Amino acid sequence: MTVLDTIGRTPLVPLRRVAPPGCARILVKVEGANPTGSMKDRMAQAMIGRAAADGRLPVGGTIVEYTGGSTGASLALVAAVRGYRMRIVTSDAFSGDKLAQMRAYGAHLTVLPAPGRLITRALIEDMIAAARQIRDRTGAYWTDQLTNEDSIAGYRPMGAEIAAAAGGRVDAFVQAVGTAASLRGAGGELRRHHPGVRIVAVEPAESAVLSGGAPGAHRIEGIGIGYRPPMWDPDLVDEVVAVPTGRAEAMARRLAREEGLFAGTSSGANVVAAIAVGRALGPAATVVTLLVDSGLKYLATGGYGTHGDTPDGGGPPAGG
Repeated sequence: MTVLDTIGRTPLVPLRRVAPPGCARILVKVEGANPTGSMKDRMAQAMIGRAAADGRLPVGGTIVEYTGGSTGASLALVAAVRGYRMRIVTSDAFSGDKLAQMRAYGAHLTVLPAPGRLITRALIEDMIAAARQIRDRTGAYWTDQLTNEDSIAGYRPMGAEIAAAAGGRVDAFVQAVGTAASLRGAGGELRRHHPGVRIVAVEPAESAVLSGGAPGAHRIEGIGIGYRPPMWDPDLVDEVVAVPTGRAEAMARRLAREEGLFAGTSSGANVVAAIAVGRALGPAATVVTLLVDSGLKYLATGGYGTHGDTPDGGGPPAGG
C-alpha cells in the first residue's frame, strides 16, 4: 500500500448554517481530505497511471505540466511515489502556498510573472506555450491537462461515491469549470445513477465566457481560463452560474467560520451557486457540490490573509 491508495472516498457532509431557510439540502464533497488537499489527486493518478500503462511515460521519465498549483502538487505527489521527475510551469498569480507545496514534493518550477498577479487568458496561453517548449526541448511527457481525457476517468468514482452517500435522490450537481474534466467525470457518472439530475457549471462573473460573456481578469484560482476549455461539453450542462470573485471569497470565509470547512475560493463559488440553485429547487430537493481543495493552499492570499483581525489583535467585534 502507498499514499496513492488513500485517494478518493472523501466525506459528503451537509451544510447546516450558511444555507438559508427555504433552500434545498446542500451536501458538500470534502475533497480537501485527499493526500495533497485537492480533488486533483484523482485526475493526476489517472493521467499518470494510464500514460505509464500504455508506454507514453517511460519508467523513470520526466513529466511536465502548466498549472496554478493544485494539479501540479497532485502530479508531483504521484510522480514522487512512482519515481518520475516533475517539471511545472506556473505563475506568481497563484497562491504562494501552492508553489511551496509543489516544491515540497520535489517539482522543479518555472514561474511566469503576471501583471497585477491576476489570472487572464493571456497568462494561461503563456503557461501552455512554456510547457510545450519544455516538452519539445527535453522530450518530457506532457500531461496537458486541458486536453487530456484520461483525467475524466479519474473523476468518475467521485460521482459514484456521491450517489452512494447522498441517501436518496440527487436533484442537482454543481461544479466550477477549469478543465471541465471533473464536471464531465463526476457529473456524467452521477447522471448515470440519477438520470434526472441537473448539472450546473460555475464560472467567475468577471470572465463569464461559458455564459456568453467576454473574458476578463479574476482571482478565483483553478477555474475561468478565459475561453471554453477543450473538454467542455455543453450537452451535459443544464445551467451556468457566474459568481463574482468577492462573493466566492466571502463564502469561503463563511464556510470556515460557520461550518468549520476550510476550503479555497473556487469552493466558495461552488457553494454560492449551489445556494442559488437550492433556492430555486426548494427545501424538498438535494443539491451536491464540491469543496475542491483545502484552504491551507490559500493562507497567504487575499481571500484569507489577515481578514477580520482587529487593530489591537483581539477577538472579533461583538456579534461578529
